[in-house]
Amino acid sequence: MLKHPYVNKEFVPDLMWFVGQFDVYDREETRGAMLEVYNPDNEHDRLELIRKYGLDLKCLSYRHKYVLLSFLEEKLNDPDFDFQSVFYIEEDCAGSWPRGEWYNLKNPREFFRNVYVIAKEKWKEDVEKAALEDPFDW
Repeated sequence: MLKHPYVNKEFVPDLMWFVGQFDVYDREETRGAMLEVYNPDNEHDRLELIRKYGLDLKCLSYRHKYVLLSFLEEKLNDPDFDFQSVFYIEEDCAGSWPRGEWYNLKNPREFFRNVYVIAKEKWKEDVEKAALEDPFDW
């Protein structure tokens, strides 16, 4: 069983791994200031955001990346999956996005499609390595 990188329990893939690093709660003056110049609805900005910040997940092993990418592919193939729900933050939750657009993206599916394409490229060696293994041995 693949373990979560921080706690001793099973790793359950979640799309928040791809957007959690854009949460600026209690870091508005540092991370927030750095990210607020990007508009996630603008394709150029979105691609730059994903490349620079979205996939820098050093805590994840090649196996985690494989599982996450497979999970994302599954969600992209589901025409009814609500990608905007990933960006929803409850009022009583300690979390916030750098700009208002994040709360209601024009095309959240496209955001995740871009994540998928860039992750396949950036994580290519890791994903290929994991694909050679039997996940039941993890």
